[in-house]
Amino acid sequence: METGFDVIVIGLGAMGSATAYHAARRGMRVLGLDTYPRGHKNGSSHGTTRIIREAYFEAPQYVPLVQRAYALWRELEAESGRDLLTITGGLNIGTPASEFVGGARMSAQLHHLPYEELTHTEVAARFPGFRLPEGIVAVYEPNAGILDPEACVFAHLDLAARHGAAIRHNEAARHWSVDGDGVRVETEQAVYTARSLVITAGPWANDVLAGLGLPLRVQRIVNVHFAPTAPALFAPERCPVYLMQVPEGDYYGFPALPGEGVKIGRHEIGEVCTPETIRREVDPEEIAMLRDVLDRYLPGAAGDVLRTLTCMYTNTPDRHFILDRHPAHANVVYGCGFSGHGFKFASAIGEVMTDLALDGMTRHDIGFLSAARFAGVRP
Repeated sequence: METGFDVIVIGLGAMGSATAYHAARRGMRVLGLDTYPRGHKNGSSHGTTRIIREAYFEAPQYVPLVQRAYALWRELEAESGRDLLTITGGLNIGTPASEFVGGARMSAQLHHLPYEELTHTEVAARFPGFRLPEGIVAVYEPNAGILDPEACVFAHLDLAARHGAAIRHNEAARHWSVDGDGVRVETEQAVYTARSLVITAGPWANDVLAGLGLPLRVQRIVNVHFAPTAPALFAPERCPVYLMQVPEGDYYGFPALPGEGVKIGRHEIGEVCTPETIRREVDPEEIAMLRDVLDRYLPGAAGDVLRTLTCMYTNTPDRHFILDRHPAHANVVYGCGFSGHGFKFASAIGEVMTDLALDGMTRHDIGFLSAARFAGVRP
């Protein structure tokens, strides 16, 4: 048995690595545990690109949290010496009344964020890779950009270790329990105790938090990287990141980055799965669906397939996160259900989880992300 930790973190993906970093930076004795090797591709934190954006269409309550995340990503860049965040600007595309456009507009107006509303012809004039039909418009936000997710996770892990955290991959937490005023975590290698426990288990949250009966559903998501046939149109200086809500569905995409091509994924659908049953191969029909969307709205973006990949969304019914303390154990806190839009917040969520674990409260407004909103909702 190993004792003497202040905090144990289960799961070292985006949220867990950030929590380990923030807790260790505050001088806490931290143990981080993960089932898989460092840099594994079994969860939701792999790949080379994630969108970060400020005019948040999902809900304006997220804006202060994402603004804190921007600041913390820049601090992490400075401390780690890594390039993590690239600003490209971003387009929220849809009809004027669509969720993507109307929600972004609302957040921008409520929080006095810089933005522009562009017609389909104005989008084409400024960003000539886009060909939007009449009736489709865009909200442009200049502060949107791209995070490098694996580099972000590695930076958090490396700096957590530099601040004294014990980071242990390939060591699965088999069981956790509350032991008096502390917690007890058992792995195949050892038994650990600490004052507090943070659970950031991603698509494994249904298992690790099974006693809570949270309404979480894991979905398989497909991404394809295409080599553009008109690369000049899709260079980062001419093509921002984008979210697109069109009759064919909800999509997200990136400019052509060196060695990456143009990446696109569909956001709102995906096969229900578990981390054990997810289908990793990508069908020709799935590639064709994404190619057709690019051919229609970004002609010249979809040449040869460079590669495909899959990841998992862990969705809540309302697609908002859950950040909360265990209802029976105040020294157990958890974050889950990031629903395909959580990565950009990881730096700030690590700070929130650390606050809750060490202080029992946080200055950040996370009341709208409490699990209490799902009281009576069946998993």
